[in-house]
Amino acid sequence: MALATTALPYGMRDIRISTLNDDGSLQTPVDLPNAQVLSFSEAEDFEELRGDDQVVALRGKGPKVEWSLEAGGITLAAYKAIVGGTNTTTGSTPNQVKTYRKLGTDARPYFKAEGQSISDSGGDFHSILYKARASENIEGSQEDGKFWITKLGGTAIPNTSGILYDFVQNETATAIP
Repeated sequence: MALATTALPYGMRDIRISTLNDDGSLQTPVDLPNAQVLSFSEAEDFEELRGDDQVVALRGKGPKVEWSLEAGGITLAAYKAIVGGTNTTTGSTPNQVKTYRKLGTDARPYFKAEGQSISDSGGDFHSILYKARASENIEGSQEDGKFWITKLGGTAIPNTSGILYDFVQNETATAIP
């Protein structure tokens, strides 16, 4: 079967987060469990030059992506990859304890986010943000009769190679590495 002309992404199969190191390399990808949403909007701020009572020129300041993620539940490894901080594990089974700690001095890191949807036209469809940062609120709540849903949003900017994002359409479904 040939690669379809039109991708028909359906659902959300997987989201993986990889923290960016200072040198631009990536840490091991972490699964965002029970992925539900990876949405984005390409945006750009523009400067207007006005003269003679009209707009004479527009100049963009460079594209960016405003994104949001949602997932059911949370792993402390994914949380750390998104907002920084530290994870520790103490004790041994059956008394093991995992703790996530965020200090006031811990900055939110840049990370790569990749989402995978199955394509109804065959194969799959990946959306990749190469340099994202959670610049909006990170939310979750513990409520009676409800599961924790992790919600966050932010902005993605071009990486050191100038790549802002990719859409990848695969003829054969390919898991996120």
